[in-house]
Amino acid sequence: MFQETDFLATFRRDQRHAVFWFSRYKFVAKMLVGHKRVLEVGCGNGFAGAIVGQAVKLLVQTDINPMRDSPAERWNPIEGKYRKGRFTAAYALDVLEHVEARDEDDFIEGICASLEPAGTFIVGMPSLESQAYASEESRSEHRNCKTEQGLRELMQRHFGCVYLFGMNDEVVHTGFHAMCHYRIALCNTPRGTGARPRG
Repeated sequence: MFQETDFLATFRRDQRHAVFWFSRYKFVAKMLVGHKRVLEVGCGNGFAGAIVGQAVKLLVQTDINPMRDSPAERWNPIEGKYRKGRFTAAYALDVLEHVEARDEDDFIEGICASLEPAGTFIVGMPSLESQAYASEESRSEHRNCKTEQGLRELMQRHFGCVYLFGMNDEVVHTGFHAMCHYRIALCNTPRGTGARPRG
């Protein structure tokens, strides 16, 4: 029996938000076209990852909680359950804001260790500025939202190249950072892997 996915639950609650959610995965898919081995960290039940799966050779979806509809393997980067240098790219959408600030470097380091020396990582999360308009329930779950500079500094500690984008609704842009509802960082060349930063 097919169980209701995260997307269907979101669609029933707010049809427009479901479109925004899918747009984030489309952006990732466009950035990672042709990658050989891609890791999704924090995939939930894996439903939206199908958009990325169409663009890459192999997609491994992972989550610390059991998934209802997906055969994906479980993986917790904080516990270090990854294979070193296994993936050409990784991404985590709507995950980092749930990671406590004290654990964020360990979280990112685990992902870096799973990447090849020239690997790519994409992270997306609600902006800190957006939380003024979020529901009380959402704010209670989003413990680690960041400003543009905060996200840049975190990612630059772990990657040689970091590029920041903003997102409002389904539109990805490079506009005024304080008015972005959502942030995306596109990162390349994990530090500490033997690869030299390009920038």
